[in-house]
Amino acid sequence: MIVTLLFMLVLAAVAGWWLLKHGLGSRPWLETDPAGPLPGPEPSLLPEAKLGLGVFLTVAAALLAMLVSSYLMRMDMEDWRPLPWPRLLWFNTGVLVLSSVALHGAVAAARREEMAGLRRGLLAGGAGAAVFLVGQLLAWRQLSAAGYRLSTNPADAFFYLVTAVHGLHVLGGLVALGRTVARLPDGRVTQRLRLSVELCATYWHFLLLAWLVLFALLAFSPSFLWLYEICTAPLR
Repeated sequence: MIVTLLFMLVLAAVAGWWLLKHGLGSRPWLETDPAGPLPGPEPSLLPEAKLGLGVFLTVAAALLAMLVSSYLMRMDMEDWRPLPWPRLLWFNTGVLVLSSVALHGAVAAARREEMAGLRRGLLAGGAGAAVFLVGQLLAWRQLSAAGYRLSTNPADAFFYLVTAVHGLHVLGGLVALGRTVARLPDGRVTQRLRLSVELCATYWHFLLLAWLVLFALLAFSPSFLWLYEICTAPLR
């Protein structure tokens, strides 16, 4: 539980920094500029979409923390038998890294209003995510054919659960990315399109970070026994 609490504290600090960076901490009532004509309506310093994404990522990160804590505490029981690690997951990880890099390039292209680069970045990012999902399904098929199924062992069940939860988040990201790509035929980089690209890229970076944590946990779990001892240590 200590690891979970520390993770949530770090998450709260990161969320606070993110909100302050996007203008939530501004205090317009302390401005001392001379009075002038009444300004017209201005866009919010923190678009509602960014705030909504921040809340969603906070909840998703909390779910990730609970999965990690449960995995660490369960793996020390006698019936836990680690399953063989599919080498295909290394390829899948590399594909997801490239997908995140492509989305980062799309953000840069959107800020420069380069439609060609934006289109390439979005399509490459989406294609990479689709290949990642197909690769995960193939890894499931390999394990299932080898006799490692949901009901075989708790370690097998955790593997399918963790990868399924992450895969569903990737699938949701593909839906959002598809809606962004649907705005490309307009032929110009509008403020709304730029915001959509930035939100997709932020979500993609989170998916990559979450997968790297899960990948390290699943692939090198015997090396994390010291974390289990911290999780099970009594609070003082």
